[in-house]
Amino acid sequence: MPETIDDIKATARRIWEEIIPSSDTSALPDVMHPNSVDYSARPDEPPGIDGVVRTMRWLHSVFSDLTFDIHHVIGEADTVAVHCTLTGRHTGDLMGIPPTNRAVAIPMVHIVRFRNGKVAEHWAVHDDTAAMRQLGVLPAGPQQSRAPVPAGG
Repeated sequence: MPETIDDIKATARRIWEEIIPSSDTSALPDVMHPNSVDYSARPDEPPGIDGVVRTMRWLHSVFSDLTFDIHHVIGEADTVAVHCTLTGRHTGDLMGIPPTNRAVAIPMVHIVRFRNGKVAEHWAVHDDTAAMRQLGVLPAGPQQSRAPVPAGG
């Protein structure tokens, strides 16, 4: 039975709301194609589920209280975009930046292509400048002049 767009949107939501925050590696075969490709992976990450496991463990080693606040999940055909914010506390080494114990909220967008109901390809864009400002590595930027418009509003 072919997966519907609502099915794959629910799977994408599950990945960022449940699986990654809980570091549930046993759930990955249910949602990841064994040969999935992450075009945004760190240089030393292997492809497939092993790479996702490494990325999850790395994220949890850097950020305690890791969560993803999902703002939008948009889908068409076999592809879903997830607009979310990673939140957590910087309690581990982040690419040479020692732990600051600061809270972070890092905006990001994930684009995921599915095959047979499982993630086949992944791309991500993170607001690394916002992260570095929150960690005190870069000076604070200009204040946002207005609050973002909430979804549905």
